Amino acid sequence: MGDSDEYCAVSRYRDRIINGPILRTLVWLGIPPMLNQIASIIYNVADAYWLSIYSELSIVAPRQTRPILMLFQALLNALNAASLSIVSQYIGSRSFEEAKREASRFMTASIISGISLCILLFSFRGYIFTAVLSTPEEILGYVIDYSGIISIDVFLNYIVLTYTTLLQALGDTRRPALINMTAVAVNVVLDPFLVLGIDPFPRLGVIGAALTDVLGKIISMSAMTYIFRKNYPEFKLRLTRDINVEWIRLVMRIGLPILATGSMNGFAFLLQLRIVNMLGVIAAAAYAIGFIIMDIADAALWGLTGATAVMIGQNLGAGRDARARRIALKSASIIFLGVSVGAAILYPIRWSLADIFADDPDIIGETSLFIQVILPSLPFFGLLQVALSVGRGSGHTLIPTLTGAFRLWILRVLLGYVLAFNIGMGSFGAWLSIALGNFIGGTISLAWIKCGKWTKAVIKRRQTHLK
Repeated sequence: MGDSDEYCAVSRYRDRIINGPILRTLVWLGIPPMLNQIASIIYNVADAYWLSIYSELSIVAPRQTRPILMLFQALLNALNAASLSIVSQYIGSRSFEEAKREASRFMTASIISGISLCILLFSFRGYIFTAVLSTPEEILGYVIDYSGIISIDVFLNYIVLTYTTLLQALGDTRRPALINMTAVAVNVVLDPFLVLGIDPFPRLGVIGAALTDVLGKIISMSAMTYIFRKNYPEFKLRLTRDINVEWIRLVMRIGLPILATGSMNGFAFLLQLRIVNMLGVIAAAAYAIGFIIMDIADAALWGLTGATAVMIGQNLGAGRDARARRIALKSASIIFLGVSVGAAILYPIRWSLADIFADDPDIIGETSLFIQVILPSLPFFGLLQVALSVGRGSGHTLIPTLTGAFRLWILRVLLGYVLAFNIGMGSFGAWLSIALGNFIGGTISLAWIKCGKWTKAVIKRRQTHLK
């Protein structure tokens, strides 16, 4: 029995990605994770709403924790970038046994990493939010409680996202999206019961909000384990010791820029949040509410960028370099337009949106200012995300990494501090620096997508099986 016979389901997905119409295939791959992202955004909005009813300031807890989670997830993003590049390119070249071996290696690395970082976050969260982030005293208790539970979510997230990435590399974006949407639906239903204490549940506030996140990850992890065993029995994921120096070098070559940018991003967002916290609890609340609304505007972004990475990885593995470039440019156009439409819809109603989550007129006014300054820059942020996906799919991650680092450290952190404090622009200066980072980072990213030298596979292709 040959590779193509044993791996018929994988081969079928592969043929469609390599040979199908670009736009239709992008939509086919991108719609399920996009719907999953929209479902997640609905949950985040609902979560914020119930927290605002529980206590107006408790809504800040998830956003205060976000930079820490970004920092702790940097290693996961690096592993998954390497996993997507290597596994999808092996599938594109019909090297299915090699793809199976790589899948077990990446799952093993993810489990070990997730356990370690879960313990680290739980143990040091008090120091992080007091000494590092200077979280305002009014909200510190909420943040400590929330982050204690969410540390479990760090470990579970390593497993769930590794499953998701492997399924995407196979070309299966529908099943993980459906699973995660189901988990999110359960979260949405349970959230008010656990946050507000509707019978028969106790009134848990931010702890309840964190518990629903953990429950959702448990549901997703269990379902994806079942999907792999039932639908891809030839891909038997297992813990393995088959991790050698050559593999580590390849993973570092692809993932190290992602790890570097993830770590730098995490630290940059820590510093940015510290700047916001230094501006006071009103600015901190506006920052949290504003980004909830930003997520609504770019809901279409994440599903299509994931599809872009999968298509580019498999097409480069199959030797379809010119097609990979066309995929990237079409994806950039679609995402820029989609996010522009979302921003245009939300801009006129920004005050009303802020009023949903806050009663304090100062918080509402500051949130409206945040949205007014940053919302027009979101389409350019979309271009940066496309470039990062091109890097993930191709394995050429250095230029998007450097662009992201420049955007965060120079424009958002350094310029933000100067504008807010040295020049005396206050919160407006902090918000303006975020917008400028999006505009400039997106413009650089588009130039790299169009002209950069990324259309070269990182694996050794099997020349006799590329068609």
